[in-house]
Amino acid sequence: QTKKIEEGHPANTGMSHSPIKQSFDQEAAAVLTARMAVAQTEGDDVGDVLRWVDRSLIRLCSKFADYVADDVNSFRLSPEFALYPQFMFHLRRSQFLQLFNSSPDEAAYYRYVLLRENTTNSLVMIQPTLLSYSFNGPPQAALLDAESVRPDTILLLDTFFHVVVFHGETIAAWREERYHEQEEHAAFRALLEAPQSDAQLIMDSRFPVPRYIVCDQHKSEARFLMAKLNPSVTHNSDAGLGGVTTVNTDDVSLRVFMEHLMKLAVQP
Repeated sequence: QTKKIEEGHPANTGMSHSPIKQSFDQEAAAVLTARMAVAQTEGDDVGDVLRWVDRSLIRLCSKFADYVADDVNSFRLSPEFALYPQFMFHLRRSQFLQLFNSSPDEAAYYRYVLLRENTTNSLVMIQPTLLSYSFNGPPQAALLDAESVRPDTILLLDTFFHVVVFHGETIAAWREERYHEQEEHAAFRALLEAPQSDAQLIMDSRFPVPRYIVCDQHKSEARFLMAKLNPSVTHNSDAGLGGVTTVNTDDVSLRVFMEHLMKLAVQP
């Protein structure tokens, strides 16, 4: 491991020329870590498994990131590792390690499927995919973040186990007024139909067939989407006062999670 001296502090260059670093498959590693964590839940307390996930992530970042010791601002992850921490962030909040609102048989089922599916499907279980539909153009991939929830958009969430079509507040109000049934609002009708058609394609190609949920912003079933989003804006945030959708949770956001990770990783 190469080291240099910069302003009196040793610098970790993250094993820059290591074949391990250059060939690291962060998606496969995330799925493998998830399966190891699930296997550990058979005999260990979930809290202990979460701490194991945290320690493993800190050790990996300490070894392969570029940083100056004790300097959080110098912390950098190469593209081969850049997405791995957020995979772990979503794994910690997933139904595999958080049993709240899951019955014992549901938890066992989720874990069983994770252990049997391929990497692509397992990654969707860990970090669901989100598409945004609006009048501004074709569907676009959206960040799995509270800020992606907007009144004038429709979101399509795929968690592998659930497919959720989520209507923003304005879209839902227009639908209730039956604007989509009027000839002059054909564009709105097409906007409503697009995510439902895409959801049907997902369900037709998957076994076991996921649960299909159609919901509106601020309604009870919206929880299926809101629970999967990064809580970048919560009821405790000042930003929640400006009309931005808030997530009612005490969980830390991805930004806070990364700040703690960087602080611990750069410690000598």
